[in-house]
Amino acid sequence: MTNTWFITGTSSGFGRLLTEQLLSRGDRVAATLRRPEALDDLRAEYGDLLWTAQLDVTDAGQVRRVVDDAFKALGTIDVVVNNAGYGVFASVEEATDEQIRQVIDTNLLGSIHAVRAALPHLRAQQYGRILQVSTAGGQTTYPNFSYYHASKWGIEGFSETVAAEVAPFGISLTIVEPGATPTGFGSSLATAPAMPEYTDTPAGEVRRMLADGNFSLPGDPRKIATAMIDLVDSGQTPLRLPLGSDTYDDVRASLVARLAEHDTHRTVAYSVSADTGA
Repeated sequence: MTNTWFITGTSSGFGRLLTEQLLSRGDRVAATLRRPEALDDLRAEYGDLLWTAQLDVTDAGQVRRVVDDAFKALGTIDVVVNNAGYGVFASVEEATDEQIRQVIDTNLLGSIHAVRAALPHLRAQQYGRILQVSTAGGQTTYPNFSYYHASKWGIEGFSETVAAEVAPFGISLTIVEPGATPTGFGSSLATAPAMPEYTDTPAGEVRRMLADGNFSLPGDPRKIATAMIDLVDSGQTPLRLPLGSDTYDDVRASLVARLAEHDTHRTVAYSVSADTGA
């Protein structure tokens, strides 16, 4: 069975790999990216299976127009993949206002725009799937990624809410959480001049690890793209899909630690309830 996919951020990384793998097996792909010419090689090879459009996900009006055009051109779309992303690698004080705005506009608001644009079409179809690409950093944190985390924790909260709201319409949403993977994303991270005050802090340590090439990237990008496709093929609709040993281990450790701390506050939490008589 073939499907039709709408994918953002297809010029490189997971978006490009998904597009390649889907086209090679005969699926149709509506691929959106800032520079459509980056997919000229795939268009030449696969012809009408590939529909492309220029898209800047930070432009809400453009997102609506492109999504509407894709549904109009292709008739139905089975899977919407929110993949476009932008990263800022800097301590909380080092990042510029423009960098902060760009990461929030792309990762959080851009994904929200795409979901809102697609939902009327998916409701009319009475079926559909949304894959929201997040990261291990949507549930745990690492120094120098505070603004990236802000966007990913935000989109995970949004997505979890949307999943419950749209389930009655036959629409499912899965948050996909790849770990650190050599997709070229790291080399495209925006950076800022380092402040000496952070040299001997966790932020400085992670900066040195990245500069020295000691930042582990255990994920296999092709396997991750395949796992996303396999999930859709399986018909399973989990709320989250962790992909990568680092994602599994880091998120699990974070959740266990958070639950342990949460449990220490049970007495004071209950003490402020209105029915305690306090």
